[in-house]
Amino acid sequence: MPHLGSWIRECDDTYFGRFLAPHPEIKLSNARLGPVDPATLDGLLVTGGPDISVAFHNVPIADPSLIQDPEPERDAWEFAAVRSALERGIPILTICKGMQVLNVALGGTLHLDIPGHNLPEMKSENVQPLRFDFSARHRFEMVNSSHHQALDLVADALEVEAWHAGDGTIEQVRLRDYPWGVGVQYHPERDLVYTSLFEDFLAQLK
Repeated sequence: MPHLGSWIRECDDTYFGRFLAPHPEIKLSNARLGPVDPATLDGLLVTGGPDISVAFHNVPIADPSLIQDPEPERDAWEFAAVRSALERGIPILTICKGMQVLNVALGGTLHLDIPGHNLPEMKSENVQPLRFDFSARHRFEMVNSSHHQALDLVADALEVEAWHAGDGTIEQVRLRDYPWGVGVQYHPERDLVYTSLFEDFLAQLK
């Protein structure tokens, strides 16, 4: 049975459950609920959540007040899980904060506060237009992207696949020269229109 690991907030359980329910052959372990050894995983899902704690950034944080509701315990597990996954080449899907974790784990940095990307309607409605690199496999013209931080310096191991059509905020990346690794800044778990992305990811675990 393929083993998928993640740290999923209680408020997101139902969202992700919709995409996992058709796949009873996949075992999900939620590190929020108990210990999960990253070395036992066949796939890694890094989901949305609070800002990355100050101690995990690659550069000094001039204004720590910009870091909202950090959870160092969660960060410790997710950074360890990302590094373990990368070492073993297992499939990785990262969402919102998860994409930021991936970038920072690989040496990148973040914009700690950006305007115009966390309005209430952006949480569940697909209202933000994207533009894509020609090589992007997954393309969603309008997305439900809600966040106040974003990628700044992009890690060398990442290839940018999509940007906000208005201000150029990075919204999708993939791991370069890697079996399967995708990061999205939007929230595919909140809308079934993104089923193809989850199906592609889960298919890699089998």
